[in-house]
Amino acid sequence: MLLKNEILKLDFFNDLTPSQIDNLTEISSVEIYSEDTILFYEKSQTTKIIFLIDGLAKAYKMDKYTNEIFLYYIHKNTLLSEVSNIYNDKLEFFSNISFVNKSTILLIDYSKFKNLFFSNNILAIKFTNEIILKSQKLQSLINREFIFDAVAKVTMMISSDLEMFNQLKRHDIALMLHIQPSTLSRVLNRLKRDNIINIDHGKITVIDYEMLDIIHEEI
Repeated sequence: MLLKNEILKLDFFNDLTPSQIDNLTEISSVEIYSEDTILFYEKSQTTKIIFLIDGLAKAYKMDKYTNEIFLYYIHKNTLLSEVSNIYNDKLEFFSNISFVNKSTILLIDYSKFKNLFFSNNILAIKFTNEIILKSQKLQSLINREFIFDAVAKVTMMISSDLEMFNQLKRHDIALMLHIQPSTLSRVLNRLKRDNIINIDHGKITVIDYEMLDIIHEEI
C-alpha cells in the first residue's frame, strides 16, 4: 500500500500539486481497522486530523443506562474528525466513533498540516466546507430527534441513505430512528401504497424522489 496512492483517493486533496502531496505524505500515515473496532471514545483527544479513505464509520453516544444512541454515519472519502476549534492543535471527539466494516483511515499531524497548508491559504476553503458539512449532519440530527415525526424520519433516511437503509435490518433502523418496528412497517407500507417507494423481497427502491423529499422537508 503506497501512502501517496491512498491520499489521492480522497477528493479533498485532488487539487494539490505533486510537491504538495509529497509534503503531505511526510506528516501522514495510514491505518486499517476491522469491523466493530472503536477508533475514539467521546471526549477523547488527538493531535491528528483524520479522513476516512474506505469503509464506513458511525458516530454515537451512550446514555446513562449504557444504551447506544445512534447519531449518524460517516462515509468514505470524507473528514472523520470533529473540528470545533482550528486554533487548537488538539481535536476532541464529540461522540464515540466506531467502524461498521473494515475501514482505512488517513491520519495527519494536525499542527504541521495547518502550518504547511492553511498558513499558505491552501485547502482552507475545502476544510471550511468539510466543517460545514459536519454542522449540517448535526442539524439533520436535531430535526430527526426533536422535530420530525416517524414518517419524516423514515423518508429522510430513505432519501439521504437508501443503500444503508437496505443493508440494515428493520429492527436496527427502528432503533436508530427511535421509533417502534411496527411504526416503521406502517410508514413503509403507506409509502408503498402511495406509489412513492416499491418494496421487493425487503429491498426498497424509490419511485418518486420528489414526493419523498417533500414529505420531510415540509415538516
